[in-house]
Amino acid sequence: MVKIGLQFKAFLENVTGLTPDGEDFRWYMKLKCANCGEIPDHWQYIDQIDKQPLKGGRGEACAVIKCKLCSRENSIDILPETITKYNIADNNKFKTMVVFDCRGLEPVEFSPRNGWKAFGWKESEDEDEEGRESGTEFSDVDLTEMEW
Repeated sequence: MVKIGLQFKAFLENVTGLTPDGEDFRWYMKLKCANCGEIPDHWQYIDQIDKQPLKGGRGEACAVIKCKLCSRENSIDILPETITKYNIADNNKFKTMVVFDCRGLEPVEFSPRNGWKAFGWKESEDEDEEGRESGTEFSDVDLTEMEW
């Protein structure tokens, strides 16, 4: 079992945090076969809801993918307890947002796409004071263009 963390970096402006919204959040990645090195051109997604059985009744994983080049069956699973929020304190720094249990697959590219939740920020009217969280939540934030 190999655990691989997905690191995320963002410049937060007028928001205090960013988090994947719900168990149905789709993590879009390009996955490399660890056996032959094949990287398909298309994006694949995994989420916590869709579970597929592993060959031989060894349990289940979020995605079980057969490599088109070497025909090896590989799997990747989300470790739900590792999913975390990107806060204003992490602004413009890399932070591990989620960890995957990878068996024969390696994520090599990530596309943030949609399904994020952002938390609002309110500037202080007094220039000497810092701003604060406004309590406003923005759901289904789309980061496909890498900007929102």
